[in-house]
This record gives sequence, structure tokens and C-alpha cells, in this order.
Amino acid sequence: MEYLNTAQELLDFIMRCKSPFHVVKEAGDLLNENGYTKLEETKEWSLVPGGTYYVTRNESSVIAFQIPESAFSSYQIIASHSDCPTFKVKGEDPFVTDGHYTRLNVEGYGGMIRSPWFDRPLSLAGRMVVRDGNSVKSVLVDAGRDLVTIPNLPIHLNRDINNGIKYSVQTDMLPILGDETAKDHFYELFLPDTAKEDILSMELYLYNRVEGSIWGASKEFLSSGRLDDLQSAFGSLKGFLAAKATGQVNVCAIFDNEEVGSLTKQGADSSFLTETLQHINAACGKDTIAYHRDLAGSFLVSADNAHAFHPAHAEKYDPKSRVYMNGGVVIKQSANQKYTTDAVSEAVTKMLCEKAGVPCQVFANHADIPGGSTLGAILNSLVSVTSVDIGMAQLAMHSPYETAGAKDTAYLVQFAKTFYETTLVRTEHGFSLEEK
Repeated sequence: MEYLNTAQELLDFIMRCKSPFHVVKEAGDLLNENGYTKLEETKEWSLVPGGTYYVTRNESSVIAFQIPESAFSSYQIIASHSDCPTFKVKGEDPFVTDGHYTRLNVEGYGGMIRSPWFDRPLSLAGRMVVRDGNSVKSVLVDAGRDLVTIPNLPIHLNRDINNGIKYSVQTDMLPILGDETAKDHFYELFLPDTAKEDILSMELYLYNRVEGSIWGASKEFLSSGRLDDLQSAFGSLKGFLAAKATGQVNVCAIFDNEEVGSLTKQGADSSFLTETLQHINAACGKDTIAYHRDLAGSFLVSADNAHAFHPAHAEKYDPKSRVYMNGGVVIKQSANQKYTTDAVSEAVTKMLCEKAGVPCQVFANHADIPGGSTLGAILNSLVSVTSVDIGMAQLAMHSPYETAGAKDTAYLVQFAKTFYETTLVRTEHGFSLEEK
């Protein structure tokens, strides 16, 4: 069962990826190991046929690409995101004390399910920015141990706890850090060799310390924090690294801030993808008209996980278009443009799945219960290319501990590899799939 090896690789990857900054660090390490050259946005790019490169922005988004050996006329892109719903430490002085306990002042990041955050081991990771002479530099940090928890009230003091509660983040969900002295050595937990006065700012996020696991009667499921969307990020990057560009530029993009609308310089609604493609175009000696012509023949896969059917709540799902874990790639349809899939992109994706030997299924929301949006529509408004929204089916989306199919990551890797190894050529009425 080779897919179990891939599933365990995913869980190991997620455990190392405590924040969007750690995701990009891990992705960069994988790219470096595979011979990719890191580029800087502030410098001129020199690209060669057959070259492999990547560029980061804000240390929390990354775009990798492969230049084919011969002339190209399109881009083939898979995009996912590095962030997940969590809590972010806020304020210059984030400590709330009462003379006995020290709690951390936090705010919610993204639309999380709040109740599962209680009564479990949590920690903090992200980055701190420190003084370095006349400069500032960003340092990746992780407490690396059980550090805080958010305790529930006992049922004796809250008899309605099992009747449904609306939790207040500010009142109910500030994590306990320690006793009244905890704030005095807080920064030493992360940068023990740096003077407190030289730590100028920080971006720290809570993360769930419970390790991921593969489970079920036949080991058919896996559970972990941050499956949405690190399963897509890992699977697409692994398929990308296993493939080689042929008649197109292959692009693997992982963006930050999808869970809060993408309106940042490193989000999907920024100039990052557009400017990266323009850099490639210019470095390859092409003009503006050629760039737009290449975009017209390009294809984008927006990879963001999908809602698996929940056996206890059939009423929340479309009666026909239900999807299941271990059912392979999920193609997401929407009449209201929550997703970018159209008939052409759906058909191409089905043919790619067939070519890859990967099962696929089609998801549509219940007509009265609209789902969330994805990267696809945001990116498509900036880089207008034929697009499809896909994902892997999962339960408990936006919980700090989510569940997915153990087989599906291997399916995504194979799909991504096939997508990148197949040149999609734009035709009058659709696309043709050209062999490598």
C-alpha cells in the first residue's frame, strides 16, 4: 500500500509546517534539494531553457516554475494556500494577567470551528523581527513544545455547555500561558540568545500539538491539523517536483492569507502571480503581446479541499453531487462563481484524471447552502486563464483536527504530475492533451 507512505509523508510535512512561514521554509527546502534556484523580486532574472526556479514573498508565499528546453506558448499552474484558520497573538503587550494567571491576548484568524480548540495541547509559531545593527531581520520561531491551552468551564458551572454555546474569542478563548511570571521570560522561549529590547515585532499563531494519525479498520483515513490546505500544497508540490516541463512553463504557487480574503501583498489577490509571470515573460525575451497570447492558452488548477459527505447530516448536502474521502480528485462546480470550473475545464480535468489513472468525482453545494470561495476566482480576475477548482474530500473543515482519505494525497500527487507532464494546447473549442 504505497499510498500509506505518501499519507505519512503528508502528516510529517504538516507537523513541520506550524505557520505559513514554516510552510514556505519547508517548500523552499524541498525546492533547494531538487536543484531549484531562488530568485529575488528586487533583482533582474536570468533564466535559461530547462532552468528551475522559485521566488518567495513575505516569507509566507512561494511560486516555483520550470522553463522548458524549447520555446513555450503557455503556462500550466496549480495554486494552493499556506494558511489555515487559527488564532493570532495581538498587541504590543499581549499579556493579560490577574495576579495568578497569564493569558495571551489573541484574535481569530479565518473562519475556524471554535469548540475543538478547547482542552488540548497548543503551541506558538511564526516569526519575530529583530534588530540587526542598522537593519531588521525576520527570524522563524517555534516554541516546539506544549505551551498553552484554552480550558473550558466545567459543566457544573455551565450547565448549557452541551446545548450549544456561542463562544467569544476575547472572553472565552484567551489561552493560558503560565503563572503571573510567564510574561517575564516569554521571548526567551523563542529567541533565548536575543535581548528582549532587540525583538521589535512578531507574528505568532497558535497551532494544535496533537500529531496526525492514519486510522480506520483498514487504515483508510487520516486526521491532522491544517489539512486544509496543506494536503493540496504538499500534493501539488510533490507532483510538480516529479514532473518536467515540456511545451509549457509549469508553475506551482502557494499563497498566504486565503482564509482572510487574500487582500495582502502576498495573497492571491495581489500582484504576486501576475508579476512573476511577467518576469518570466521578459526574461525569456517575449513582449507584452506574446505574454497575453500565452495567457490565452494557459490553464489554472485551483487546489483547495472539498467537503466530504457527512453521514450524520445528509440534509446539508446536495442530494446528487456528494463526494467521499478516498474517491480521488474532487471537481467543484458552482453556478454563482464560488468556483471557476466551467464545462471545458471540467472535461479537461476528467481526461487528465483518466490519463493519470486517478478517480475523480464532482461536487456541487446544496442549492440553499452556498459554500466558501477559493483561490481560483481571485486569481482568475488577475490572470485570465481557463481554470478549474479541485480539492480532496475531507470532514471537519476548519477544525484544528481535520479528517481526509488516506489514499487521496497519492491521487493528487499523480494527478499533478500528469498535469505538469501533459502539454494542454488551446484549440478552437477547448484543449487537446499532448503527450510528453
